[in-house]
Amino acid sequence: MQISSRRKTIAFFIVLGVCLVALAVALNVGWIILNWREGVMLFLGVIFFAVLIAGLIVNTSFLVREIRRNEQHDSFINAVTHELKTPIASIRLYLETLQSREVDEKRRREFYRLMLSDTDRLLGTVEQVLKAGQAAQKGAKHQRVQVEFEALVRECMDLVRTRHHLQADTIHYEAGSNGAGAQVFGDPEELRTAVCNLLDNAVKYSGGNVDVAVRMEAGDKNVLLRVRDAGVGIPQEELKRIFKRFYRVSSRSLAHVKGTGLGLFIVRSIARKHGGKVFAESAGEGQGTTVTMELPRSFA
Repeated sequence: MQISSRRKTIAFFIVLGVCLVALAVALNVGWIILNWREGVMLFLGVIFFAVLIAGLIVNTSFLVREIRRNEQHDSFINAVTHELKTPIASIRLYLETLQSREVDEKRRREFYRLMLSDTDRLLGTVEQVLKAGQAAQKGAKHQRVQVEFEALVRECMDLVRTRHHLQADTIHYEAGSNGAGAQVFGDPEELRTAVCNLLDNAVKYSGGNVDVAVRMEAGDKNVLLRVRDAGVGIPQEELKRIFKRFYRVSSRSLAHVKGTGLGLFIVRSIARKHGGKVFAESAGEGQGTTVTMELPRSFA
C-alpha cells in the first residue's frame, strides 16, 4: 500500500513537471510571436524561460530521486529490522524452552548450535551495516600493501564454504590466464570483505543448487575476478542498479531472498577506492549471474 502511494506521488510530480514545462514553452512561444520586434526583450525572454524550464526539470528530477531514495531507505530499514528481529526471537524461544523445561543432552546441544547460528546471523547483519558506512568514507585512510590476490580469493572461498556449510565442489576455482601470483596494491581487509561479499551474494542467489565458479585473469594493467553462479539471474533493467546502496531487485522470484541491500554496494565502494570497478552480467531471470571486479594490477 505504501509503495503504491509513493508511485502515485512520483507520477504526480512527473505529470506536474511535464505540464509546467509545456506551459512555459507555450508562454514562451506566445510571447515571442507577440513581441518579435522587440529584439533585446526577446533575447532576455528566451533566456528567462529557458532558465525556468531547466529549473522545473531539475526540481522534478530532484523530487523523484528523493522519493525513490526514501523508498529504498524504508526497504533497507524493514530488511535490517527483519534480519535482527528474526534471530533474536529464535534465540529467545530456545532460551525460554531451556529455562522452563527439562531438555535432554542431545536437544540441548542442538539448541546451542542453533543459537550460535542465529548469533552469527546477527553479527553478519551488524558487520554489513558497519562496513557499508566504512566503505562510503572516501577520506578514510587505510594501510595498503602488496596483496597476492589469488591467495586472498582462495582464502575467501574457504571462508564462505565454511560459513554456509557447503561442500568443496560447490564453489570451485577456474584458472584463468596469468592469474597465478598476480598482485594488487590495497588494504587486505577491505579486499577480503569485497571478495567475500561477492561470493556470499552468489551463494545467496543460487537458490537450492549452489554452483559458483570463480575465475581470475590478469593482464598487463588489470586483474579481473569473475564470480559466476547458476542461480535466479537478474533482469536486464536491474543490472546497473544492484550496486546502489539499499537497492534490492524487485523481481517476485527473489522475494524470498533476505538481505540488507548493502553487499554489492560495499563491493563497488571498495573497488572504486582501489581504482577499480565492478559490473554484473546476466541473460535474465533463471539464467544465472556473473559479477566481475576489476582492479589495477601491481608489480612489486
